[in-house]
Amino acid sequence: MKDADIPRPCACTSVRRVARLLARNYDSALASSGMNVTQLAVLRAIERHPGESLSRVAEDLVMDRTTLYRALAVLEKCGWVKQGDGTDARSRRAFITRKGQEALSKAHPAWASTQVALIEKFGASRWQRFVRDMALLADCANSLQPEQTK
Repeated sequence: MKDADIPRPCACTSVRRVARLLARNYDSALASSGMNVTQLAVLRAIERHPGESLSRVAEDLVMDRTTLYRALAVLEKCGWVKQGDGTDARSRRAFITRKGQEALSKAHPAWASTQVALIEKFGASRWQRFVRDMALLADCANSLQPEQTK
C-alpha cells in the first residue's frame, strides 16, 4: 500500500488528542471535588454494575484490568470504594462506600455544567450524530482486533 492511499489524519491520534482536551476540561471543572474525570468514570461504572466482577467493570470502561486495579487502589485510598471477593476465588468486586457516594454527589454539579456547556456549544443534534459515529468507529476497531492477533 502506498502512503498516498492511507487516509489522514490518523484516527487514533485524532481521537486521543480530543480525549486529552476533554479530560483537561472535565478535570479542571472537577478539581474542587477532589476527583478527576477518570475517577468519576470508574466510580460510575461500579455504580452501574453493583456487585458485578471487576472484569465486567473493566469491560464497561474498555479498560484493561491492570489499569482498573491501579485506579481502584487510589479510589480505595480515598475511602471511596471497598474491594471484596467475587463469586469465585479468582474474581473481585468493588463497592462504593458512603464517602464515595458523597464524592460522586459533590462532583456531579461540576460535571453536569461542563457537559451541558460543551454539548450546547457543539450542538445537541451534532452531538447525537457524533455519539452514533463514535459507536460505529468503536465497532470498526473491535472488528479489526482478531485480524491483528492472527
